[in-house]
Amino acid sequence: MKILLASSEVYPFSKTGGLADMVGALGRALVNAGHEAVIVTPLYRGIREKYPAMRKVDWRFDLPLGLTNVQADLWELNRTGEAKIYFVDHPAYFDRAGIYLENHISYADNAERFIFFSKCVVNLARYLPWRPDVVHVHDWQVALVPALVLQQKIAGWGNPPATCLTIHNLAYQGVFPAEAFALTNLPESIFNTEGAEFFGLLNCLKAGIAFADFITTVSPRYAREITTEEFGCGLDGVLRRRQSVLTGILNGVDYAEWNTTKNPHLVKPFSVGRMAGKKINKLELQKELGLPADESIPLFGTISRLAEQKGVDIQLGALAEMLNTNMQFVLLGSGSQEYERGYRDLARHFPRKVAVHFGYNETLAHRIEAGSDFFLMPSRFEPCGLNQMYSLRYGTIPIVRATGGLDDSVLDWTQNAKFATGIKFSEYNSRSLAKAIRKALVLFSQPKLFQACRRNAMKADFSWDRTVHDYIEVYQQR
Repeated sequence: MKILLASSEVYPFSKTGGLADMVGALGRALVNAGHEAVIVTPLYRGIREKYPAMRKVDWRFDLPLGLTNVQADLWELNRTGEAKIYFVDHPAYFDRAGIYLENHISYADNAERFIFFSKCVVNLARYLPWRPDVVHVHDWQVALVPALVLQQKIAGWGNPPATCLTIHNLAYQGVFPAEAFALTNLPESIFNTEGAEFFGLLNCLKAGIAFADFITTVSPRYAREITTEEFGCGLDGVLRRRQSVLTGILNGVDYAEWNTTKNPHLVKPFSVGRMAGKKINKLELQKELGLPADESIPLFGTISRLAEQKGVDIQLGALAEMLNTNMQFVLLGSGSQEYERGYRDLARHFPRKVAVHFGYNETLAHRIEAGSDFFLMPSRFEPCGLNQMYSLRYGTIPIVRATGGLDDSVLDWTQNAKFATGIKFSEYNSRSLAKAIRKALVLFSQPKLFQACRRNAMKADFSWDRTVHDYIEVYQQR
């Protein structure tokens, strides 16, 4: 099949979170499975300088955006064994310090930027000599594409491709003032409660849900959760109406990137059969972060956005209690100033037990995954989550709240004592998380049981080789 993937961010070219990892890995997995995959994404600042092999395409976008026409160029990059990448080049829209925001403030013209990008995606789908069978769009930034394809079909596009929308996080919907709808040049009949309108506002993700041929989200449980009022973020009604075309597919892990044997970020390689390197990574991480280097102290790690969704509030409460026991905690993340202050306070009160690093550092992320004994991920909700799956491969036991993809990817003792891979809790409060941490401390004190759980974790398979076939099944329903 021929699949055109469209996303506002794609690893390794641009990234703010798991969306970028997923799209880059899916493109590669489709190619490896024998399909033709092409990815289209904006040309952000610095990409061209990092990839000098990029070539300008003889292609000029000249597309209506409300009452004016906007022009842009197109670049391409071909890499062996990877999906071809097209970059939409509009410096005024995309040559900026950030992707969506700057200094924690969203760009005022985000509606204009991504409506234009969506129109470029549709233009490529219609007029490229390489004609896709499916256009697969990701999140609100390109969620208007299905409606735009439908408009082009009405205007004479014979046999257009099927459209598939993947919802990575329903909480981010691309909601803008009603006036922004004029930028789409779509008929007014689409701006209603069954389509793009949301309490008098333009809701890009809602339009995608209403008009896409197929809808996927990034775990089976999250696909069920978002049809409920509790997790539906106001869109549960339209999702229930479209439930027949909604599928949950658990994200895969790029084990070429996240591995423990051929990883330049790690101090020492290790594997399920040769675990000595795991201990060395732990000791080196403790030294690097200024903690007492002692393999007998259980080390807990977190890599996360510091946002309410990630369970930061209950984690701070649980750690304030549990750090009085014999344990250490390391954090890599950034976000809310209030939450950053909370972790700074913990580090100040427990200087020999807590180390925090604000921001993002790829090498440190790998080292925390490899050096920790346990990984804390107590999310309020989690569409899929990737760090718990990275942790499993790195032999770092995940402690997760049973929600979304966390529930789908971690097996607790209460579910299967022989093949357990982690620890789960259900109630969203600090007391439940503290109880889960106490379970981890008991597990750590029983080496044979702890090593058995670690082996189970490292053997768990969440490779894209399995996941990609689920997407192919969705595409083939066209």
